Amino acid sequence: MDISADTFKEEACDLLEELETALLELEETPEDMDLVGRVFRAMHTIKGSGAMFGFDAASAFTHHVESAFDLVRDGKVAVSKPLINLTLTARDHISTLLDLDGPADDGLLAQGDALIKKLREMMPDAGENGTGQDASPLGEPNDARDIPAVVTFRIWFKPFAHLLSTGNNPRLLLDELRELGQCSVVAHTGDIPDLESLDPRSCYLLWDILLTTDKGENAIKDVFIFVEDDCELVLEPVYDDRKDEAEHKPPPSDVRAPLTEQEQIKQQLRQKKEKAAAASLRVPVDKLNQLVALVGELVTVQARLSRHAAGHKHPELVSIAEDVEMLSSDLRDNAMSLRMLEIGSTFSTFRRLVRDLSDEQGKAIELTTSGGETELDKTVIEQLKDPLVHIIRNSIDHGIEAPGIRKEQGKPPAGSIHLSAEHSGANVLIRIKDDGRGIDPEIIREKAVQKELILPGDDLTPKQILQLVFAPGFSTAAQVTDLSGRGVGMDVVKRKIANLNGEVALESVKGKGTTLTLKLPLTLAIIDGLLVTLADNYFILPLSSVEECVELSMSEQNKNRKKNRQILNIRGDMVPYIRLRDEYGITRDEPELQQVVVMRVNGGRTGFVVDNVIGSHQTVIKNIGNAFRQARDISGATILGDGRVALILDVNKVLEV
Repeated sequence: MDISADTFKEEACDLLEELETALLELEETPEDMDLVGRVFRAMHTIKGSGAMFGFDAASAFTHHVESAFDLVRDGKVAVSKPLINLTLTARDHISTLLDLDGPADDGLLAQGDALIKKLREMMPDAGENGTGQDASPLGEPNDARDIPAVVTFRIWFKPFAHLLSTGNNPRLLLDELRELGQCSVVAHTGDIPDLESLDPRSCYLLWDILLTTDKGENAIKDVFIFVEDDCELVLEPVYDDRKDEAEHKPPPSDVRAPLTEQEQIKQQLRQKKEKAAAASLRVPVDKLNQLVALVGELVTVQARLSRHAAGHKHPELVSIAEDVEMLSSDLRDNAMSLRMLEIGSTFSTFRRLVRDLSDEQGKAIELTTSGGETELDKTVIEQLKDPLVHIIRNSIDHGIEAPGIRKEQGKPPAGSIHLSAEHSGANVLIRIKDDGRGIDPEIIREKAVQKELILPGDDLTPKQILQLVFAPGFSTAAQVTDLSGRGVGMDVVKRKIANLNGEVALESVKGKGTTLTLKLPLTLAIIDGLLVTLADNYFILPLSSVEECVELSMSEQNKNRKKNRQILNIRGDMVPYIRLRDEYGITRDEPELQQVVVMRVNGGRTGFVVDNVIGSHQTVIKNIGNAFRQARDISGATILGDGRVALILDVNKVLEV
């Protein structure tokens, strides 16, 4: 497959997402013809471009679905839930056809034929060809209203300056208009600059067009369907051969006079806010990853240069090192921003999931979102989808009650699930909140005792009881269903989020609902870390979780050892601490005065005792390979300026160990 076909498949994925979003919105507001237009345009583009790049099966199938929605546009078919269901299934079938590496097999073609047959059955009074294109509106017999009206339209067409650079040619669009009927075109050249200032890649013309046709307004809009976001377009009917004749309005010849009056045209032109002509370029993910890797190497070299300059104390060399540090920092931020995507596109994919599962379970559930503009690294977003799917499925199955039960409890019949995202320092907080039955601590305790996770007499706080939900194999489902009850549950979610260096927090109120909060880093490639030492070993702690550093003397440590405790009093706040020397069996060269790095971990404060705190460090994360696969509390490594290796600690895993 050539590059153009690969590019089309990427664009087709975006179009299919747009199609699904528009269909789900159309189900809620079936009278919105703008949404019908969005559905039609998405399918029209897939059909036309698919045929161009050799996806004949997808193009042919999409044509039938497009024809059905052409009748919806003309008001001959009403939007209904069965039609939306069938079109969503057709959308999935189109996606399957586009993913094929070769021709469609007989099974897929049969599935497509079955869907087309169901579509035809929904079309009113389909003609012999079964397309329904000769049909009249539902409930209305054929009469004079079905005779095509000859209408004269006035069209104002002003391309944005960048339209030519998108590969579109206005002349071809005008030729298409001429095929629709009698067409008179006047080009206005007042905006063309002097030759010295003229950019041959820019379009400066404005066309005022008078078109008399019996093809209808939708046929005209279809001509401009590929450039509607790259131009100002105003379409006004000025003469109807039936309506205007009855009202004794002037014939088309009398409305052509304004075509030569450029100033009048400019005054009558409807001003639209011109969209920013920001050029975009599709780049393979592998190339972006390679760029980020090279930037990471540059950051490492920059650290070596800064260390060398500091050691020699040469003013000019120090100045150069500082300039390189600033440039590498800016380059790092820009390179990382290339991989940042808005999470809203991921949120929108769950609307279909909620719709289908709520219908399957006979529940009414509304999905709402906020903070969709929040950006996350593409790698993080890709690995986040599965945990979010599991959490939402749990909310639908375990959380949201049936409509009858909700009414008895004084709740609205329709439940709600809210997805939100927001920045919090170097992290992003994603919350999944439902207004369902919540979690009953007593049921959790009973299940935990049955599974021997706790003893019957264990005294646990409400927060500790909720944490039992994350135990491997834990489930409160009474029976196994397609959604839950198989013991593969929240422990998988927690593990996957931990693999992203994130945290999971659970809050629930019985009868009110449940909220899950995922705390995730913005990126997994380069982080700001705190460089510390243990003897002659270097370690990196995530700087985003560090709250403060305090001193800890050997005498105070000895006092705590005698009392068999490891707690530090910091301004009246009792903070437990962990001696990393003990964790890693380091006994030599222990200093008299050590440092405690106080970090926020799993919602609480914990101190990590180290020998020395060197300072912040731009950390390029490197995989540590299979040799360290058993070291669960080490998430990676980085190379320091002098060539030494520093291990990156996963503080969550340190606490578990």
